[in-house]
Amino acid sequence: MSNETTTKRVVLATRNQGKVREFNRLFAPLGWEVVSLAEYPDAPEVVEDGDTFEANAIKKAKTIANHLGITAIADDSGLEVDALQGAPGVYSARYAGEQATDEDNWRKLLAELKDTPLAQRTARFRCTLAYIEPGEDFTPIIATGTCEGVIAHEPFGTNGFGYDPVFFLPQRLCTMAQLSSEDKNQISHRAHAMQNLLEKIRG
Repeated sequence: MSNETTTKRVVLATRNQGKVREFNRLFAPLGWEVVSLAEYPDAPEVVEDGDTFEANAIKKAKTIANHLGITAIADDSGLEVDALQGAPGVYSARYAGEQATDEDNWRKLLAELKDTPLAQRTARFRCTLAYIEPGEDFTPIIATGTCEGVIAHEPFGTNGFGYDPVFFLPQRLCTMAQLSSEDKNQISHRAHAMQNLLEKIRG
């Protein structure tokens, strides 16, 4: 697997075409074609009920790989806030409830931190990727990436999604939502995880 040069189709367990484009750019040197679940309408929906990012990523990748019979990559990601002992973590997308919007979630976060001074509002976005080939005997390849920051006292910026408007980057003096997509893709937790995965696969 370390000298993969032949064309290989890999399914990314998402319907987000932006993520697929990111993976295709990075994995092009391997000669891989990364496609989304949009090409496999019969692929099952996977319930993310694990208590860690890794558990969710492995469950998604394994389910998709074995159902479709091709290599799969899945990710799970979220926000970890130190003052909240790592919350919202795996519950990032539904922090304010199952039907919560992005704004509902970051407003709840700001309310939870309203009495927390800036120096104690450290946080990170974390992304965990799982690479799995079909078959029960394949050992998952796991890669992680993080992006460190601080939770702002109020939102700034209109780009991005999720907690981006309240995730302040001290080294950039702006929130994640104030970055262009190109800049975000260079420093994001997902970008770091993807690079880590590529290095592990290439050996």
